[in-house]
Amino acid sequence: MYNKDKTQNINSIGFFDSGVGGLSVLARFRKILPQENIIYFGDTLHLPYGNKTKEELIGYAKNILNFFKEKQVKAVVIACNTSSAQAYDTIKNLYQFPIYPIIQSCANVIANSGVKKVGVFATEATVKSGKYKEELTRNNPLIEVKEMASKNWVGIVEGVGDNIEEARKNIKFEIKEMLSFNPDKIILGCTHYPYLMNEFIKYAPQNLFIDPAEIFVDFIKNDLEKRNLLNNSDGGKEEFYVTSSPEDFVKNAKIFYDLKKLPHLYK
Repeated sequence: MYNKDKTQNINSIGFFDSGVGGLSVLARFRKILPQENIIYFGDTLHLPYGNKTKEELIGYAKNILNFFKEKQVKAVVIACNTSSAQAYDTIKNLYQFPIYPIIQSCANVIANSGVKKVGVFATEATVKSGKYKEELTRNNPLIEVKEMASKNWVGIVEGVGDNIEEARKNIKFEIKEMLSFNPDKIILGCTHYPYLMNEFIKYAPQNLFIDPAEIFVDFIKNDLEKRNLLNNSDGGKEEFYVTSSPEDFVKNAKIFYDLKKLPHLYK
């Protein structure tokens, strides 16, 4: 077992994302494991991650994981599809604590759920990596996968960028293009995207879309239990850190999570 010291169970679990999107994973996690202590890191200075290079994303991930190491976390959740796609394979064996990447953790479940054709909407960096297709077909070689890079959907949710209204108009055309593939399910391959569901359901039924956060949190809970790392004591404490604009983070977080105070500014 990873855990040899029972006192370690009360240590925090680290969550990170480029911004507020990972709070969708945290919100689901909180419903299942309210007693766990949490440290959330939003790398808002480098938002959006979707247009960054692999080398940049690996650098960001190492910096954040080193921060979590200093905080003596017992596990880290990569609540970001782009980092899971581009950085996880490089950093997964560099730390003593378990690291949970959203793509790899969910692909097995989805690939073995009986679907034959799966669409994936994701950021440009995630689509370029081909990670969803790689993981889905590795678990089910017969599955067909169509990946599409969405145009600034993160910007719509975060309220950043110069072409938000244009991006909102593009949703219609992007959904229609995906529907021409006739998928059994469509994975929302970015933690921000479920918060655009009101836009998506204008053009496709809601049950067509998969929010990986639900699958992901169940996977994490089961693995923490196997490792004897669940916190069975009183807990539920939370810390939040961002790399820029704490006030904007709180404002944008409102649709994802109820923050009680401004996050710490990490420098």
